[in-house]
Amino acid sequence: MTRKNSPVLILGGGAWGLSTALHMVNSGYSDIKVIERAEQIPSRYSAAWDLNKIVRAEYEDPFYTDLALDAMEGWKTPLFGPYYHQTGYVVAATGRAPQKAIDHLEKALSSISSHPKFAPEIRQLNGAKDFKDHTWQYTGPLTGFKGYFNRIAGYAHSADALKGIWEHCAGRGVKFVMGELAGRAVELLYEDKIAFPSSSTGTGPQTGTTERRCIGVKAADGKHHFADLTICALGAYGASLIPSLGNFAVARCWSVAHVQLTEAETDYLRGIPTTNVRDLGFFFEPDPKTRLFKLCPLGTGYTNTDSDGLSLPPGEHLPPPQDYIPFEDEQKLRQLLRETFPWMAERPFVDQKLCWFSDTADSEYCIDFVPRANKSLAVLSGDSGHGFKMMPIFGKWVVELLERNEQRRPRWQWRNTDLRGKDWSASVSWRIGQSRELCDLIDDKAKMVKARL
Repeated sequence: MTRKNSPVLILGGGAWGLSTALHMVNSGYSDIKVIERAEQIPSRYSAAWDLNKIVRAEYEDPFYTDLALDAMEGWKTPLFGPYYHQTGYVVAATGRAPQKAIDHLEKALSSISSHPKFAPEIRQLNGAKDFKDHTWQYTGPLTGFKGYFNRIAGYAHSADALKGIWEHCAGRGVKFVMGELAGRAVELLYEDKIAFPSSSTGTGPQTGTTERRCIGVKAADGKHHFADLTICALGAYGASLIPSLGNFAVARCWSVAHVQLTEAETDYLRGIPTTNVRDLGFFFEPDPKTRLFKLCPLGTGYTNTDSDGLSLPPGEHLPPPQDYIPFEDEQKLRQLLRETFPWMAERPFVDQKLCWFSDTADSEYCIDFVPRANKSLAVLSGDSGHGFKMMPIFGKWVVELLERNEQRRPRWQWRNTDLRGKDWSASVSWRIGQSRELCDLIDDKAKMVKARL
């Protein structure tokens, strides 16, 4: 068991790494160091490097519904409250939605309509008139729209939350080492001085029959950082240090785009509910500081699989395509705008990007010790696109792991399965479509450029 005065390294200053640092400080741990590759927080390597993320409790599994409700209470505290906006949440499907999207919507509604906390706050919406009576800013045809409004939901400003919790933790004595050289962990160190294999063979600490105690990391600048406990919270990048993590946690990305609005347009859309159209995409009220209107297409996303079947984000620098999203994603977003805000539908998209996250086949997190590392190495992974909302409370689950010295929830334990080379993306109940590879997007982009020439 890790002592309260033991040196602890947290690799990654994203939502889960910062939440872990926060809850460890709250629990009396006194020697915490966060290693972060970016020059500052919010980190551009974090999935939470973004304007906003949905905060909602609709889940097919009531286990996560209850956790999300607990997290929402955390968002309403003085520490997290400045970043939370309970605008409400509209969930819908169009008249052209595939049955899978309709089924998920119905399951989401069922998960909360009978819940004592939510039941009085749900309003079913059937047809364009219902949607427009509720949200007068919708001016599109809303063709065949059916769904509901949930008042107890909204969004959090994710980048601002990262910055705020970073400053809070730093003010309470958590040390931060940041930068492309000083803050990029390139190798795990062990007592026997044998570095963790950096290949993608998927063997990792499970190689051999003896346990090897992790004693820290080597950074890109060559410096060694030592600790009694190392916690890997690198999200999509986790398997770059722990290859066997990539056997069940896949680096995947989704498209993100924005429309630049005027001050008047931003005011016009102020207070609209976070809107999720299950067969097209979702959007938020515009950010008042930047006047950016964020929207994301829904789908199964894109992977970057190597010859060993391991998917990781691009390496040293982000390759092409930049300021680009796939054509099919752009088409979904254009249709989403035509149905809701047609006056915006042909506006140029700005700040287009691919947001990388760690994905699992069952959408379950992994919060556990890495096998055969003598409880000296823990991993936080598998956010699966629904992890940020848990930021206010996530770290307490890590503290529970440390104090119990084991993960007692089977669903969050390390997996000994190898899913490399298997495309399970379409089997996830709340996603529609087929996954594609990043290299295909780059080829598509090149073809588009060539066609224009």
